[in-house]
Amino acid sequence: MSTGHATHLRRQTYMAKKGDIDRVWRIADAEGVPLGRLASDIAVVLMGKHRPEYTPHVDTGDFVIVTNAAKVALTGKKAEQKFEKRFSGYPGGLKLRSYGQLREQRPERLIELAVRRMLPKNRLGRQMLKKLKVYPGPEHPHENHKPIPLHA
Repeated sequence: MSTGHATHLRRQTYMAKKGDIDRVWRIADAEGVPLGRLASDIAVVLMGKHRPEYTPHVDTGDFVIVTNAAKVALTGKKAEQKFEKRFSGYPGGLKLRSYGQLREQRPERLIELAVRRMLPKNRLGRQMLKKLKVYPGPEHPHENHKPIPLHA
């Protein structure tokens, strides 16, 4: 074995750069899908972990469109027993809304909250969340991007 001559056999770890990523638009139908399963699948795609060129410090994810958010499934008694909590910072300023009420009033918020909790808690996670587009019904204004199904 000679030393120094085997440098061409050495492998380099690929690190994606910000401009190297070709983003794809993906679409998911939330009708009848449990909220947690949907959110975890979306989070993986937003982070880019479904790609071979995934790099932890670069946003390598795709755009995700979610339709029929008002028909997302809440398993068990989560609709009555789980709450969205908002606190104004003042005494008596805690606002509670059950997941059932939230699904009726602002279904897109329900999915955004679930996905946000699964993304990194930093600048990069906030950037990833901006690529999530959620709509309560089946219509969305992104047909010109030709979205492909989430699990394609």
